[in-house]
Amino acid sequence: MASLAQPNEPSGSHQTRKATASGWIGSALEYYDFFIYATAASLIFPQLFFPSSNPTTAIIASLATYGVGYVARPIGAFVLGHWGDTLGRKRVLVLCMFLMGFSTIGVGLLPTYAQAGLLAPALLVVMRLIQGFAVAGEISGASSMILEHAPFGRRGFFSSFTLQGVQAGQILAAAVFLPLAHYMPKDDFNAWGWRIPFLLSFIVIAVGYYIRREVDETPAFAEEAREGHVPKAPMVQAITESWPDMLRVVCMALMNVIPVVTTIFGAAYAVQPGYGIGFEKDVYLWIPVLGNVVAVLVIPFVGKLSDRIGRRPPIIVGALASGALSFGYLYAISVHNVPLAMVMSVLMWGVVYQGYNAVFPSFYPELFPTRTRVSAMAISQNLGTLVTAMLPAVFTAVAPPGADNIPLTVGAITFGITVLAALAAFSARETYRVHMHDLGNRHAVPVDRAEYERLRLQALAGGR
Repeated sequence: MASLAQPNEPSGSHQTRKATASGWIGSALEYYDFFIYATAASLIFPQLFFPSSNPTTAIIASLATYGVGYVARPIGAFVLGHWGDTLGRKRVLVLCMFLMGFSTIGVGLLPTYAQAGLLAPALLVVMRLIQGFAVAGEISGASSMILEHAPFGRRGFFSSFTLQGVQAGQILAAAVFLPLAHYMPKDDFNAWGWRIPFLLSFIVIAVGYYIRREVDETPAFAEEAREGHVPKAPMVQAITESWPDMLRVVCMALMNVIPVVTTIFGAAYAVQPGYGIGFEKDVYLWIPVLGNVVAVLVIPFVGKLSDRIGRRPPIIVGALASGALSFGYLYAISVHNVPLAMVMSVLMWGVVYQGYNAVFPSFYPELFPTRTRVSAMAISQNLGTLVTAMLPAVFTAVAPPGADNIPLTVGAITFGITVLAALAAFSARETYRVHMHDLGNRHAVPVDRAEYERLRLQALAGGR
């Protein structure tokens, strides 16, 4: 049921729970698409879409196609962010679903290198570019929609469900591969079994459209539209007014290095023959699954905690701790210790990383005003993730198969990046006690702690 706005918040009907469900399910479905590609790029694409004469080159090329999707993200962020701030959050989210669904189905229909030669990897890159374009608007659009429907004092909790949906999508992506990789004969899986998860993405189109058409536009955006404050060029306005915070988001978004290490480089390091580690594919797939299962449970609690203590502390602690744990995770893989690798993955990815992951869906959009929120968040976040998307190929280049001290080399780079992200969060202003109308104003005065706690408990008691 819709809830009413609190004082000093946008007027109108707040569909908090419906918007949260839409963001959760939409993000789960879209990131199922995005991460089945990531899984396939590590486990199967090197053998299918690239010449097999040089395994190292095939691994680097396959991981580079994963990174290509991030190259399209800034373009998608500019276009989709512009539409999100001028046409509304709802329309851009529906469009993202259609683009992601059709491009993922397209991957499942592609010929292999043995069938079409160089045309196969070329088409793979095209599909990946469309995926990257589409996903660029998902997190910023969904986070903004939930944030703007949520009551003051509970924005962190409800916004965190955007990323809980992302983690659930990753679980689903790996879970679809698990029975196929385990039960199908290897030749059948390589010939056609790998296509099944991609073709199942027609569900994204059907279910995603049905869910997202049911949510109304946010009260904050509707109010801006009524008052004629919708900008004609939101990106230009965002850069002019909010460039310091956009730069902070770029640096904080480098935290994407942790999922890159966990699900992309870690997978290639563990299962590709050239590295000599020798993990079975179906065994390794359980490592990110277990981490994500724990993450799904942890995220709402961290989001709720950020409504009590602020956004910055969980992000800073999560960044530094997860970066430090990357050494142990990569070491566990290097010594072929499956139980230790699983424990380290759960700690690094499932628990401490969620200090960042659960909070940025509220912190990022809270740094920007309603009129430029989607554009500012989309372009800055996707620029940061673009940098990290190139890291799997970089890691493989600086720590190739057979190299000594791979865990130390890759771990040191990872930890250095997380330190930079923590410093960016430390330099940002706190936002959790700032009203919606004042978000994006660097001089806004936060609500008094006692009054904030009263409003938070009032929203909690009202089931909002």
